[in-house]
Amino acid sequence: MSSEVGVVVRIQRFSLQDGPGIRTTIFLKGCPLRCLWCCNPETQDPQIELMYFKYKCIPNCSKCVLVCNYGAVMKSEDGFITIDRTKCIRCLECVRVCPSGALTVVGELRSVEEVVGEVLKDYEFYITSGGGVTLSGGEPLYQYKFSKAVMKRLKEVNIHTTLDTSGYALWEHFKEVLNYTDLILYDIKHMSPDKHKELTGVDNRLILENAKRCNDLGVSMIIRFPLIPSINDDVENLKELAKFICSELNNVRQLDILPYHTLGIPKYEALGREYLLKNISRPSQENLERVAKVLRNLCPTIRINIII
Repeated sequence: MSSEVGVVVRIQRFSLQDGPGIRTTIFLKGCPLRCLWCCNPETQDPQIELMYFKYKCIPNCSKCVLVCNYGAVMKSEDGFITIDRTKCIRCLECVRVCPSGALTVVGELRSVEEVVGEVLKDYEFYITSGGGVTLSGGEPLYQYKFSKAVMKRLKEVNIHTTLDTSGYALWEHFKEVLNYTDLILYDIKHMSPDKHKELTGVDNRLILENAKRCNDLGVSMIIRFPLIPSINDDVENLKELAKFICSELNNVRQLDILPYHTLGIPKYEALGREYLLKNISRPSQENLERVAKVLRNLCPTIRINIII
């Protein structure tokens, strides 16, 4: 992908939890991780893809079936449709004829100037609130050339920039984007390399090493910990997390706990994928407070926030 063109999922205005102040969050497509709890599965595949929302579908319409020349879209017995994604070439002809919006495209090619032009519409809000722009995903470092170009352009017009990252990227790519980054929101999901690989598809060695490198550069960084009940909220993992932050990340002064939720499940259905954590519920307030207390006791110099 060119540095001047990227695949953007959406641009979300008035974000209040993706960094300081009022922000615009740019969600980019593509991620090397496959976290079992991911609430934005539509950002994982780097390519533009098809989503189908059955509740919007008009029974027995069949316009999409008629225009599909590859047998990927088929009428089902209940009058709705099924999609064989192994046959779909993503020509998106079905989307063009869908009258209800049941079939939709996720991801579009956007230039740096288009993206920056869009976020500049809220420039006054950034200035008055101490906000700015956050690059998220997916993994924004997956499109590191585009991310770098966007961040560079934003710094040229004095906008605060935040990078929301899993940390899983080649350091030479990471460093290029950091040259134009004011704040990093850095996800640490599990401290065990083996467990991390089981949960996300990759181990955490590169992630932890990059976290130390960012710390050594002195870039402002907030650690983000997605709390998944029965997955990573055990005392042993919390102790290892606290030990790593206190011993290796001396410049970090804040850790945000992100409680697990199930709001992304309909997106899995729309993408024709199975959601594997169906039996896990949102953590109770008691559990959130327990985890926060453990981390505060282990890291007394770190501010611990629960993001609701």
